[in-house]
Amino acid sequence: MTILILIITIVGFNLLSTCVNPNLNQYMLESQGLELFWTIIPSFVLIFIGLPSIRLLYLLDESFKPAITLKTMGHQWYWSYEYSDFLDIEFDSYMTPTSEGEPSAFRLLDVDNRVILPFSTQVRMLISAADVLHAWTVPALGVKADAVPGRLNQVNFLTNRPGLFFGQCSEICGANHSFMPISI
Repeated sequence: MTILILIITIVGFNLLSTCVNPNLNQYMLESQGLELFWTIIPSFVLIFIGLPSIRLLYLLDESFKPAITLKTMGHQWYWSYEYSDFLDIEFDSYMTPTSEGEPSAFRLLDVDNRVILPFSTQVRMLISAADVLHAWTVPALGVKADAVPGRLNQVNFLTNRPGLFFGQCSEICGANHSFMPISI
C-alpha cells in the first residue's frame, strides 16, 4: 500500500508541476518530431532484440537426428502410441483399474501398457488427438505438449535419468479427464 501511495504522490507531483510551470515550452507537448523520435527508436530496439530471438526459437524446435520417434494420439480417455522407427509397434494405454481388495502404490497413475524409452537418448514425439483437446504432460521430464485434433505437434526431449515417470492429461477434456495417466 505504501508503494502505491508513493507512486501516486510522485506522478501527481510531476503532473501538477508540469501543468502550472510557466517556464515549460508549450510546443513540446505537441511536437510531432519528438513523438516520431520516441516511437522509432524503441521500435528499432525491439527489432534489434527480436530478430535473433526468432532465429533461436526456430532452431530450438528442430531436433537433429532423434534416436526414436514416438507417435502419440489422445483419445477420450486413453492414449495410443506408435513406434515406427524400427518395427511398427502400436498399442493403447489405459489406466489400470483399481479394485477394492488390492492396494496399489501408483493408484490412478499406472497404466496397462507403459511407454518404454531408452535412457540418455534424444526422443522426438509427434502428438495429435482424435476427438477433443488433450495435453500430454510428464512434469519430471519437463515435457508438455498439446494434442489438438487435426494438428500434428512435435516436442523433443531427452530422458537424462533412468526411472519410472508419471504424468497426466493436463487439458480438461471431458468427464474422465483425470483418468488419462501417462507412464514411462
